[in-house]
Amino acid sequence: MSSLETSTHLSLSRILSPISTLSHSSSSCSLLISPSLSNLSLSISSLSVRKRHRFTTPQRSSKNEFQSVVEEEELDEIEDDLESDFEDVSDENLDVDELESEAVKAVREYSISLSKELKIDEEPIGDKDTRGRKKIRESVSAINIPDHLLPKVSIVGRPNVGKSALFNRLVGGNRAIVVDEPGVTRDRLYGRSFWGNHEFMVIDTGGVLTVSKSQTDIMEQQLSVSTTIGMEGIPLASREAAVARMPSMIERQATVAVEESSVIIFVVDGQAGLNAADVEIGDWLRKNYSRKTIILAVNKCESPRKGIMQASEFWSLGFTPLPISAVSGTGTGELLDLVCTGLGEIEDSDVQNKEEDYVPSIAIVGRPNVGKSSILNALVGEDRTIVSPVSGTTRDAIDTEFEGPDGQKFRLIDTAGIRKRAAVASSGSTTEALSVNRAFRAVRRSDVVALVIEALACITEQDYKIAERIEREGKGCLIVVNKWDTIPNKNQQTTLHYEEDVRTKLRILNWAPIVYSTAIVGNSVNKIIVAASDVEKERSRRLSTATINQVVHEALAFKSPPRTRGGKRGRLYYCTQAAIRPPTFVFFVNDAKLFPETYRRYMEKQLRSDAGFLGTPIRLLWRSRRKSERVAGQDPASKPKLNLTHKKLAVAT
Repeated sequence: MSSLETSTHLSLSRILSPISTLSHSSSSCSLLISPSLSNLSLSISSLSVRKRHRFTTPQRSSKNEFQSVVEEEELDEIEDDLESDFEDVSDENLDVDELESEAVKAVREYSISLSKELKIDEEPIGDKDTRGRKKIRESVSAINIPDHLLPKVSIVGRPNVGKSALFNRLVGGNRAIVVDEPGVTRDRLYGRSFWGNHEFMVIDTGGVLTVSKSQTDIMEQQLSVSTTIGMEGIPLASREAAVARMPSMIERQATVAVEESSVIIFVVDGQAGLNAADVEIGDWLRKNYSRKTIILAVNKCESPRKGIMQASEFWSLGFTPLPISAVSGTGTGELLDLVCTGLGEIEDSDVQNKEEDYVPSIAIVGRPNVGKSSILNALVGEDRTIVSPVSGTTRDAIDTEFEGPDGQKFRLIDTAGIRKRAAVASSGSTTEALSVNRAFRAVRRSDVVALVIEALACITEQDYKIAERIEREGKGCLIVVNKWDTIPNKNQQTTLHYEEDVRTKLRILNWAPIVYSTAIVGNSVNKIIVAASDVEKERSRRLSTATINQVVHEALAFKSPPRTRGGKRGRLYYCTQAAIRPPTFVFFVNDAKLFPETYRRYMEKQLRSDAGFLGTPIRLLWRSRRKSERVAGQDPASKPKLNLTHKKLAVAT
């Protein structure tokens, strides 16, 4: 016996239990209701025969007569309930194509309204030249070449010379944070760019203060590291040690970018003039990377006339200076021409059969200093991002391609720590505000979000707010409990109690799987990718019409929509899955107001228990539809009602 038959049999047995006590025939006390609606008329006819049997049975007393009248009224109410629940679920006169198109429209309207509610602060995209290049890029039908096959162009230089502004100019948009203060960019930031028929990857790097291994005593003010954000619980000695290591970490990131690039854009400041750090970086590039194409870009030369005079000072570096302006775009065309001459052609054999399909994105988000960057480095097996005990080290949203153990490709996105809005506003840090903005944008463009929490801190109020944002964005989610090794005296019951606590405090994500890991030593980090892959598959799954009908019928059999005080009850006409990512179901009913929030949660629970969808939110949209709209050109009174005519004929007899 199938699960639907069993559930339907139990529910109808519970309904008929008060009636079966009046029957004298033991064989009629058990009725098996088939899930198919063709057998529903036979079952209801059996009820009618039993009702007619009571009319012919002589009553012995007035008490029994009164009880018979009461049972007759209860039976009428039961029959009306069955008719109300099931009569319109499989109406053959419904225009299915019209309902499907209306469901798609409902999903589109809901998505637009939700995006307006979850508004992210907009930033200026740039001037008309950047927007024009983006439009041209959209019109170019180029081959979808994987990122790792594209030639790379790195941008290096000392802090505060406009490297990030030039990066944004080349890739279009505001990928990198641009603030008028040094030391904002720290990690490598990748972005696609094009010029003519060439397409390449541009790499933004942090400002290199020194490339000499001997200089280690760098002052804290030179690094522009805030002494108030993320420093409260760190001892002074540890803070000074972390600050002292920061230049070497930024230099290591820049070195990796230069190593993997075919063209190097060496950026200097035309307004500030030649600097000792510029000379040191120029010597480093000339001695170690003379085989590569090195372009000296003198930035901040807004005036073409003055730009030539400003650039003349940098001939001593041994490269031909080119005056440009990353803000206004002056000279960037000549710069891109030089870049393309240094790029090698991509072999057709490398591109064939390597066009990528859909690559899911996994955003790693959470509060500051919970180990997000450590998780990314442990997954990719290299120091992709800078890891420091000082929270707030990561500023930009860092995209990294990753291939799982089964060959599945992912795009990992490391984000900055998200603090409370009031704390960010009170700090007055423009950099942190932009970092949080980019973290929310990373959540929006991702498919699965790994919400990282610290094991000892467990769930905080900020964790709940981030989880609420993930759920409203409709993203798949898994909860990563990092630093699991810091929990003392663990035993077999520790995980169960901890999971129960997480489920209680994060009720909005009670459908998300939980992974326990220690990223700093690489324990259980592979489970994150396995869980994320499963979540993405569930998020992209579409149910068949037969499965949806089975789940809906089972849900209605167990629990009917409640009645209002006026006696009205909600009726379900049609249900369809109108979208995936996330799975979205549209219910067409007589009046959406007749379905309270408790019943909607019940229907979602039934969908999850019967159909799965682990790790992804489910959206249920309820659309009111009058009876006259359901049957176009047909009198509603003449519409068949699931063969209930047999029941009425039997009663009349």
